[in-house]
Amino acid sequence: MISASLLVAAFLAQAPGYYSPQEAQAVFAEGTSAWARQDLAAARGAWERLAARGHASQEVLYNAGTAALAAGDVGAAVLYLERALRQGGETEDIEANLAVARSRQLDQVVGAGLERTLAQRVAAATDERLFAWIALCATWGACLLLALARLRQGRVRTVSLALAVLSLAAALPSGAVVATHAWVERTVREGVVLAATVPVRELPQVGARTAFEVHAGLKLRLLDEMDGFVRVKLPNGLDGWATREGIEPL
Repeated sequence: MISASLLVAAFLAQAPGYYSPQEAQAVFAEGTSAWARQDLAAARGAWERLAARGHASQEVLYNAGTAALAAGDVGAAVLYLERALRQGGETEDIEANLAVARSRQLDQVVGAGLERTLAQRVAAATDERLFAWIALCATWGACLLLALARLRQGRVRTVSLALAVLSLAAALPSGAVVATHAWVERTVREGVVLAATVPVRELPQVGARTAFEVHAGLKLRLLDEMDGFVRVKLPNGLDGWATREGIEPL
């Protein structure tokens, strides 16, 4: 029987624009070679193609963001580096380059360092799949141990009940982490300004008064959408309506 993972891999391999592992390796080497000879445009193009065609690993996103930063494209640099940061794993170099990119932003918004909630920090620091497996295995283990405790007496029953309690103790926090990931994914939507300037209006109308402007590289919270507009919120609490053009969701 063909496994689900093999079926998915076969589908993706035939999908338009998708790179096979061999093709992705060749494109990555192309980007690395271009970077070595200081051809920033070619290096960035290679890594951006990889990110767009099914190979958006942390390394690829970090390289694309670093190349964009070297080229002076602050908006794209923040976008790719933020996406790399969300992958988890080693983040020291990513955060260092993000700090450089943010220092070059035109918008230096007071309060930007406080924009991540506790739930977002937990989601960024944990592996959702790992904790989902832990919660699932611990829950099933607790059920089996409780069933065993009902069938046995004496020492076996006591040990089974104790292990069931420990399994539930592992399942509850693991389930909470999985729930945190789901909550963040459904309710916390963010984007990065890519255009040089994006006007933010008081109402979702083209002719509405412009309340303020945002510029390339600024990360925003994305709220409601209406008639081609999205309500954005800055880290300092200011909000308004902007067209989707020039703002890329994370």
